[in-house]
Amino acid sequence: MALRELRPKAGPALWRDLKPTICSARPLSNRNASTNALQDLESSSFTVPPPSEDIVKSYDPVARSKSRKGELPPSRYQYRSPKYYRGPLHPHQPPPPSDPSSRLFIPGPFSLPRLEQTYQSTIAPDLLTLTYAHFPPGYKAPPKAQRLRGWEGDSPYFKNRPLRGPRGGDNLRLLTPPKTFRNIPKITGVTLHSMVPNAADDSAHLHVAGMIMQAISNVRATTHKARKSVQQWGLREGKYISVTASMKGEDTFHFLGKLIDVVLPRIKEWKGVKGTSGDSSGNITFGLPPGAVALFPELEVNYDMYPPKMIPGCHITIHSSATNDRDARLLLQSIGLPFYGKVVN
Repeated sequence: MALRELRPKAGPALWRDLKPTICSARPLSNRNASTNALQDLESSSFTVPPPSEDIVKSYDPVARSKSRKGELPPSRYQYRSPKYYRGPLHPHQPPPPSDPSSRLFIPGPFSLPRLEQTYQSTIAPDLLTLTYAHFPPGYKAPPKAQRLRGWEGDSPYFKNRPLRGPRGGDNLRLLTPPKTFRNIPKITGVTLHSMVPNAADDSAHLHVAGMIMQAISNVRATTHKARKSVQQWGLREGKYISVTASMKGEDTFHFLGKLIDVVLPRIKEWKGVKGTSGDSSGNITFGLPPGAVALFPELEVNYDMYPPKMIPGCHITIHSSATNDRDARLLLQSIGLPFYGKVVN
């Protein structure tokens, strides 16, 4: 405090005269010890002699690699993540999907679709407001009964027997956790599937269907063969009969934007999606006839490129992170997809 008061009052010359005296107030032994330690460190660490000129001239990595008899193992040049996930304790763990070396890596985003931007700014907060359940501090949820039923009785066969499923169905429905900002339902992908039974006799139908699926989805289509022969449907085992295109990321929102804003409003007397079109796991499926598929902008621009009689219909499956049909239906209604008829939750 005294130095601060002295410096502005005294002149610069007086401060220069006082500074050596003030700094020399530290013990001399401490200064000598620190100086000696610094000198030892400099002499031992920072005075490494450079390599000799002979070593520098003899170093040639290209010649060294050429003189190697065999190539190094591929793992030294590139990394490929394991194809299968074998559990959290396995020594080989796949990288996260955000890593470019991951098999699940999706590059992007390269743009921000309008539908995705609307979801982030408006739809997600509204869904959280509509489905939020507040639990005050100290709240304890009531205990729930066991989901699987045990075997009751004195039979020796009931001992250590696996538990039974619920009554009325073989599959357990997904649990619905409380809604928070971490688990707001969102769209995760869209799958297009087109059945082309005429492709068994004429492969041109399959080629046209694949081109159409790829044009409207921006994803390479995948073909599928018939597993069995069904005479009533005209299916023969081993013949290509269907086309599938799976979209994720930006392609999903671009496709839904075209579907909801351009295609569906132009379908005459279209009621909407049936309220029963759900799989109880957050996925909604509905179909479009060939005339509705032809309304996509990519097909209208090059309509002469596709024979009208070969344009197929398709089934559209919208995948979401919701765990029941009610939340999935609320999400799709918020982006502009109408529902009608009986509703099944």
